[in-house]
Amino acid sequence: MSPKKAATGPSVPGAVWLRQRPPRRGQHGLTRERIAAEVVSQLDHGGPAGLNLRSIAAALDVHPTTLYWHVSARDDLLDFAVDAVFAELPLPTRPADDWIEDVRAFMHNLRAALLAHPWSGALASSRPLLGPEALARSEFVYAALARAGFTGDELTASAAAVSNLVIGSVAAETSWQHGDESPARRAVHEHLRANAETYPAMAELSTESGHWGAQFSYSADLLLAGLAQKAPINVTSHGATTQAPQIM
Repeated sequence: MSPKKAATGPSVPGAVWLRQRPPRRGQHGLTRERIAAEVVSQLDHGGPAGLNLRSIAAALDVHPTTLYWHVSARDDLLDFAVDAVFAELPLPTRPADDWIEDVRAFMHNLRAALLAHPWSGALASSRPLLGPEALARSEFVYAALARAGFTGDELTASAAAVSNLVIGSVAAETSWQHGDESPARRAVHEHLRANAETYPAMAELSTESGHWGAQFSYSADLLLAGLAQKAPINVTSHGATTQAPQIM
């Protein structure tokens, strides 16, 4: 008798976290954590193109049908891998006195984790982040922003702005990094200069501009400054809180 599949609904990105898992039987010591670690390893070496259930099963020394106790489709493997990357982000044991410092640290730590696995930025931008590790980090960001007084739709939008900036910037950065960036940057610069009448502002940019790390830090600081301006509660340098004035 073949193993019962993990799926009880359609196979779509993120669905693996919402399914009721089948009863445990003999699974050769197979766990989601072992599967995720192998998927991350294969993605780090070969990217998403060659990933499939059979290659993962072979690496774990199990029959492909054994994986069906945990996954039902290739999308599930990708969700496991993305969540494993989020597990690499440290979670402080207690919040900082200043919520901005918590959010800033999260942004830089998330960027570092995603850049360590160049395939992960694009994947994180294309699927719901519903795994336990990703949700734990999202909860951390929501809690920090809630301490600033954000609630309801403003809280949701603020948290989305934080994660979208990081994930989007990493996805853009890794799309460029397939070897030496310099020739591609020079080609783009020459194209803009040759079409300066159409792109006058960008044509003035130097080929030295656009370094990813500095660009990200500046973007993160801009976002945090905007959030601080909008925050209903301000935190002073001594940790005291004051009610922000209402801006109409």
